[in-house]
Amino acid sequence: MPEIGSSALTNIIMSNPKQLTFPWNKDNKSSFDSFYVSKLNNHLFSLIQDKTFKDDLLIFGAKDSGKTYLLQALCNQFNNKGKSSFFLPMKQAIELSVDILESLENIELVCIDGIESIVGNKVWEIGLFNLINRSLNSQNRLIFTSSKNINFMNFELKDLYSRLRKIQSHELHTLEDDEILSAVKHIANLRSIELGSKEAQYLLTYANRNISDLVQILESLDQLSMEMKRRITIPLIKEVI
Repeated sequence: MPEIGSSALTNIIMSNPKQLTFPWNKDNKSSFDSFYVSKLNNHLFSLIQDKTFKDDLLIFGAKDSGKTYLLQALCNQFNNKGKSSFFLPMKQAIELSVDILESLENIELVCIDGIESIVGNKVWEIGLFNLINRSLNSQNRLIFTSSKNINFMNFELKDLYSRLRKIQSHELHTLEDDEILSAVKHIANLRSIELGSKEAQYLLTYANRNISDLVQILESLDQLSMEMKRRITIPLIKEVI
């Protein structure tokens, strides 16, 4: 992974923040339309889409609950409206210099995914604390995700813990089995993909249940189905997964 220095990053942000790029991928196809909202997640989903709600937000939830997809969808929505956004997957970011956090307060929306990755890393904890402070002055928006409730995270920097506790937090609940099946059918319908009930059930039984992965599998199935001029069947699914 190539390293980006702080000065180069600052130049990119300040010169053209709407075209900011980084050495990791953000799914530009992620959208709210493809996000299946369960009853337990309805309030959080409504809050995120509320144009009058502009506060910082911390979203916590188990692995594969859809946190990353939700952040990417929000960034894409901002970009489509001509606003600047930045998606920062912390697990990959900590392989670079903490200086990459500098000047991010100039981006209208910064989505930081997986802040649990920096717990115990004093340098990164200080860097994140400073970013939050700078953002308070610049009035940009920060949205964080974590794998657990902030109250159960043991940050070395107590000031960071205190800052994060002041941010409104909500849990993103993992979908139940029947909800995942409904989500797959929902996504398939949006893309006009013909997927039978048996095929959908097989997909859920043998594929990763991460929504982002399921979307990619459905797109691959659709493409392969058109190329081979075959409907989507279990044997075809086996070729993809």
